[in-house]
Amino acid sequence: MIITWHGYSCFRIQHSAHEKEVALVTDPFSPEDGNKPPRNLAADIVTVSHDHSRHNNVEAVGGEPFIIDGPGEYEIKEIFVTGVPTFHDLVDGKEKGINTLYYINAGDLHLLHLGDLKHPLDEKHMTEMHDIDVLFVPVGGGDVLNAKQAADVIGQIEPRVVIPMHYKTSGFCPKCDPVETFLKAMGASKTEPLAKFKFSEKDLPQDEMKIVLLEPQ
Repeated sequence: MIITWHGYSCFRIQHSAHEKEVALVTDPFSPEDGNKPPRNLAADIVTVSHDHSRHNNVEAVGGEPFIIDGPGEYEIKEIFVTGVPTFHDLVDGKEKGINTLYYINAGDLHLLHLGDLKHPLDEKHMTEMHDIDVLFVPVGGGDVLNAKQAADVIGQIEPRVVIPMHYKTSGFCPKCDPVETFLKAMGASKTEPLAKFKFSEKDLPQDEMKIVLLEPQ
């Protein structure tokens, strides 16, 4: 599997199985403050966590993808996606509405993208999840989890790998907190960001959690 970050909550996830590659893009964003999705961004599947221009620009993704924009269970090209409704605020969606987190099962790998989550998870949000290998978690504060809240949610899920997103970097999300705030809350030191995270199930840590930083591409 290869994971590439394009900024905000937008990732391209490439999974190969049976000599076929399937690509999934999460939360494609509209051009803003000089930031644009890559011109050649294409996928078989697109997930949208909520209806906002930083997360719902499905027109930016080529390849006639299958669009998933809400809760439910989906199977596309042997990729299983479960959308679970949560909230984009701390008052049960009364201010900012619904946020959908996506549990993605690709072969032996289990991924969870939290979208613009703003609150702790409870048991009803986690019934569809088990043994999360890679967690995409917003950490920049404001409309999403802040560093302390993100650390608490990570403790609930206990993933093998954490990829922080939706924080201040390279012109993206200027009002958000930088990733260093999150790393401090986690008691972790900053490492050199990767252009891409390439791995298989056997490469993942077995007894400890790893934080992977990516550079927007």
